[in-house]
Amino acid sequence: MITSLSIKNYALIEKLSIDFSKGFSIITGETGAGKSIILGAIGLVLGKRADLTSLKNKEEKCVIEAHFEISKYNLKDFFAENDLDYEDETIIRREILPSGKSRAFINDSPVNLQELQDLSLFLIDIHSQQQTQELSDETVQFKIIDAIANNFDTILTYQNLLKLYKSEKSKLNALLKKQSDSGKEQEYNTFLLNELVSAKLKSGEQAELEADFEKLNNVEIIKESIDKSLVIANEEQFGVFHNLNEIKNALQKIAPFSAEYQNFFERITSISIEFDDVSKELQNASEKLLNDPEQLELVSQKLQLIFNLQKKHHVNSVDELLQIQADLGNTLLELDNIEEEIETLSKSIEQKATELDAFATTIHQNRINAIPVLSNQLISILETLGMPNVRFNMELLPSETYFQNGKDELQFLFSANKGTDFGLLKKVASGGEMSRIMLAVKAILAQYSKLPTLIFDEIDTGVSGEIAIRMGEIMKEMSAKMQIFAITHLPQIAAKGDSHFKVSKATVGDHTQSELKLLSQDERVIEIAQMLSGAVVSDSALNHAKALLN
Repeated sequence: MITSLSIKNYALIEKLSIDFSKGFSIITGETGAGKSIILGAIGLVLGKRADLTSLKNKEEKCVIEAHFEISKYNLKDFFAENDLDYEDETIIRREILPSGKSRAFINDSPVNLQELQDLSLFLIDIHSQQQTQELSDETVQFKIIDAIANNFDTILTYQNLLKLYKSEKSKLNALLKKQSDSGKEQEYNTFLLNELVSAKLKSGEQAELEADFEKLNNVEIIKESIDKSLVIANEEQFGVFHNLNEIKNALQKIAPFSAEYQNFFERITSISIEFDDVSKELQNASEKLLNDPEQLELVSQKLQLIFNLQKKHHVNSVDELLQIQADLGNTLLELDNIEEEIETLSKSIEQKATELDAFATTIHQNRINAIPVLSNQLISILETLGMPNVRFNMELLPSETYFQNGKDELQFLFSANKGTDFGLLKKVASGGEMSRIMLAVKAILAQYSKLPTLIFDEIDTGVSGEIAIRMGEIMKEMSAKMQIFAITHLPQIAAKGDSHFKVSKATVGDHTQSELKLLSQDERVIEIAQMLSGAVVSDSALNHAKALLN
């Protein structure tokens, strides 16, 4: 339950701090006094989005803090799962900065809005007039039935399985499409792969082939140049060898005279040895040179094949062609494995469908059992709320579709009077009837829910007199199991509360501000009398107010 609320710099509230008690609390006030502001502040604490319009003074931050007593609501696991410090009295604080940024804290630990919203689901249900209209929505109707049917855990398991089922179905459809599209593609890829494999490509061979081609294609020029070089080197009287030997002999004579001459001699000797090696290698190269047109043709063909493949695949190297070859091999292998993967996936999907059907059957049967309970309880409560002839027709229609909450569709029909046909709630129920039905629903759900706090925001729309008294009594009965707040304009309901708060608006200087005050017993008599007769309170109104309170 919420034990206290403090608000600073929010809308028309400059500063406010109020404590709440368990049981049934009433909030009243004139239209425009600020009741919606109090709800808005609580909404911010529960994780609703905020903006700069929330700030009364745009230069200061807005701070809203609420204290909750949660020791009886088994929330330790939630705090542990979200890595939050658990306290029996948990404090939630929301700050809106002048920059427009918002911050949230649970027991002084920073949290994001999603974590705040997740926690709020266990703390407070704010029932507004909009929520009354949502009663016509099939999803809301199912939630009501499932709460009574105790289907929550089963539906949660079903939803987790459904998520896996849909994921596998999506994967299967993608595989089937890939298999369908892969016919011609597989044939073409096979051709490309065979073409590359038959080329017998090797990394680095293109450079070797190009070198061989240049050598074979220019063999005559190469041989002529080598032979000429050998002649110049080896000619008896004027060859390089002869001249080098002459120089070496001349330097050898003067080498002993100084280190400098010795160095010249050694260097020319080294040159002579190196030149001798080069000459021998040129001789070997000359002997190996053959005019081989057949080999030249083979090298030329292989290079042309490589060039053609590179052009076809838009690459510039043999290594890139080899990578394409590997990729094509993997693609074809993957396509070969698709059929086996499809078969495995199909069996898994079939098994999950069987399990989903079993869960859906359990959910359906629990709903079948819950519907008479819900219908009878609704009729019983609504009869006391001035609807003696009310009837409900809730029919489950089995479907082949896997919905998020099972395989049922629902017809939730209603008739308020004898002799009238059943119709959809939103079409045949008046505003007052919808308010009473929603109150009856909340009263029933209170028996199955562990929610600490429920706030009714003007659920009394369209009712008055004895019906309003009975609505107040029902809320009073609900407050024995949970904390109930009712924002109301009806004195009959206001008189049923254990505590009574009044929202008022006052002008302070040049500013208007809202205030929330806990009324004393005497103040409460006057407030209810004003609700009965207006601003001018008559003796009869005071007596009537006292009678209602008693």
